[in-house]
Amino acid sequence: MRVAAIQLNSTSDKARNLGAAERLVAAAAADGARLIALPEKWNLLGSSAELEAGAEELDGGPTLSAARSWARGLGVHLLAGSIAERQPGRDRLFNTSCLIDPAGETVAAYRKVHMFDVDVGGVSYRESEHEQPGDELVVADVDGLEVGLSVCYDLRFPELYRILAVRGARLLTVPSAFTTATGRDHWEVLLRARAIENQAFVLAANQFGKAPPHYDSYGRSAIVDPWGLVLAQAADGEGFVAADLDLARLASIRTSLP
Repeated sequence: MRVAAIQLNSTSDKARNLGAAERLVAAAAADGARLIALPEKWNLLGSSAELEAGAEELDGGPTLSAARSWARGLGVHLLAGSIAERQPGRDRLFNTSCLIDPAGETVAAYRKVHMFDVDVGGVSYRESEHEQPGDELVVADVDGLEVGLSVCYDLRFPELYRILAVRGARLLTVPSAFTTATGRDHWEVLLRARAIENQAFVLAANQFGKAPPHYDSYGRSAIVDPWGLVLAQAADGEGFVAADLDLARLASIRTSLP
């Protein structure tokens, strides 16, 4: 299976973000990708107030309606990174990653479990002030390949990925807005570690560059194999990387090094 990771420099301009995403998803599909992943908050990356104002419900919102139409039109599976999800009756948002099939149907939704409440690079992030954690881990099927869903800060919690692997995941998705302050030292190391310890492929689409009010994302979107080898890594800027997943190699690794 050929997969692709889209790298964006999203801001609070939703129309611009969706236009860039549509162009790159189409380019990745033309390159032969069967599963295409977008990064975290790909439709809107901004202040807490902007995220609140731009949040959408999963059914009927313009962002996922567009993503479903792209998947259907291109005949691909599309991991719609994550978006700020609004639910009626909830006072805080969810950070939700949706998997869309080639028929344009949302077949899985994972709500980020680990909130990004940290102090790094001179910035205090308090994700839990406007978002609440999910409480369910998700493994979904893509053409017979079991895919375990996660989002960004989850990457630092190996227990989550072990559970996904025990539940059968052979590919782990990590849509992210991983900061430059931590990414330069930790991003690739953590992606490779999650791949090696779970003997699974990792598909990690990351944001890149600066966005108001304080975002500075590392980029280096990557695809990693179960041996921990980086099959593809994005250069700076917007674009995509793609690689073919050798599922026979995965099976061989799990057999030879149980």
